[in-house]
Amino acid sequence: MAKSVVIVGGGTSGWMTASYLKATFGDRLAVTLVESKNVPTIGVGEASFSTIRHFFSYLGLAETDWMPECHGTYKLAIRYDNWREKGHHFYHPFERPRVVEGVSLADWWLHKRPSADYDKDCSVIAALCDAKRAPRQLGGSLLALDAGEHEAAHAARSTMAEQTTQFPYAYQFDATLLAKLLTRYSTDRGATHVLDDVVETAVDERGYITHVRTKEHGDLTGDLFIDCTGFRGMLLNKTLDVPFLSYQDTLPNDSAVALRVPMEMAEQGMGPYTRASAQEAGWIWTIPLVGRVGTGYVYASDYCSPDEAERTLREFVGPAADDLTANHIRMRIGRSENSWVNNCVAIGLSSGFVEPLESTGLFFIQNAVEQLVKHFPGGRDDDQLRKSYNRQVANVMDGVREFLVLHYVAAKRNDNQYWQDAKTRKVPDGLAERLEQWKVKLPDADTIFPYYHGFEPYSYTAMILGLGGLDVRSLPGLALMDDVAATKELRTVRDQAASLVEGLPSHWDYLSHVHELKGMRS
Repeated sequence: MAKSVVIVGGGTSGWMTASYLKATFGDRLAVTLVESKNVPTIGVGEASFSTIRHFFSYLGLAETDWMPECHGTYKLAIRYDNWREKGHHFYHPFERPRVVEGVSLADWWLHKRPSADYDKDCSVIAALCDAKRAPRQLGGSLLALDAGEHEAAHAARSTMAEQTTQFPYAYQFDATLLAKLLTRYSTDRGATHVLDDVVETAVDERGYITHVRTKEHGDLTGDLFIDCTGFRGMLLNKTLDVPFLSYQDTLPNDSAVALRVPMEMAEQGMGPYTRASAQEAGWIWTIPLVGRVGTGYVYASDYCSPDEAERTLREFVGPAADDLTANHIRMRIGRSENSWVNNCVAIGLSSGFVEPLESTGLFFIQNAVEQLVKHFPGGRDDDQLRKSYNRQVANVMDGVREFLVLHYVAAKRNDNQYWQDAKTRKVPDGLAERLEQWKVKLPDADTIFPYYHGFEPYSYTAMILGLGGLDVRSLPGLALMDDVAATKELRTVRDQAASLVEGLPSHWDYLSHVHELKGMRS
């Protein structure tokens, strides 16, 4: 049984791992985290999706315990600007479509076409985003979408595998501040924190890591070593020579440039969403936090130089970008062939990464540490545990890859070589057949990527109907069915959306009222 763990590397991945292990095993597992004072964290992964609530609830942290300290905000959706055509936007909301007469409201919408906007016709969250509304009343109650069931699930200690309802929001936060909070959480519960440089990794004749040697603290030994060293993959890829499988043949965006833009949110209001704005060679993210906006241009270096990308980003931000230092990042897109080899497990960027289009970086970390707990080594049958773990982690990343490729293949935008090539580029195995299926029948549980990867059929549908580039047709059988109930439900969605917009506070007012953050009120 592994009784001691050494985590090499800090940041979000290292401290999410340390805090989760301490929350699970307490004093029965010795956890040591070593991180360098001289290696800065990338710190741009500031958005999440709704499964992150399981992480915080598992640690026993309520929103008021961590959101103010991490400058946290709510995220009800991702807003996509200019992916269909310039000037157009739509939302990918955290909201499943309703079912009428045994058929998804999305299928009824495609049959009836009440307007050109699927998101606004079939989702109340789209209206809340446009109106910049919070998902909670000032007293704290959740918006009325099966609220009781949502809150019960939110309060329980659970993992992503137990998610049966769609929680209506995720979070946006400063990842550096979250890492600091989790550092305190972990060390308060007995984790050892070593600030030092790892200068050597020792391996025995079996290929198992025996210790890492630090510059000032000597050797750190453990039963299990966790590689959280980012794109370097210092333990898994460099020391153990585990191959890295690139995704760049299907996802060419390999670079990013980021800015932290100070901004007075009270003056302009705050949308409860992450924004992804399509550009000439990629897209720009905009993440509203308390006191600043995190923004960056994710692009393909085959189509755009770093200087061009930085210039595009600064023009997008405007005068607020003047005198700010840009952070240029080269991304390693793909995954390690196996994330767990011998007694080394890679979590975070060292395991794998896709571009942050759907905010999956933190999801990959959360999934990996949840699965590590469920597959924790015991000394017997560890080979089978490793195989199961590696299969699950690989499936998650491969599935997310396929979902992101859909964004580019299905985007109607076609105004330059980058967007034209997106329609003819190779797609992952199986996706081409699925695309043909979705043209005549919208995605369901039987026709999306067949293994768990965090996204449900409704997400595929939201993207296909929002992006507008696939020639999708409605189900022929709907023409023979009575559509009275569907018409009524579409009207109900609009009425409920209008009522919620009227009754809910603004996103900014809610954060100001509940968290009482200094300087939040205008």
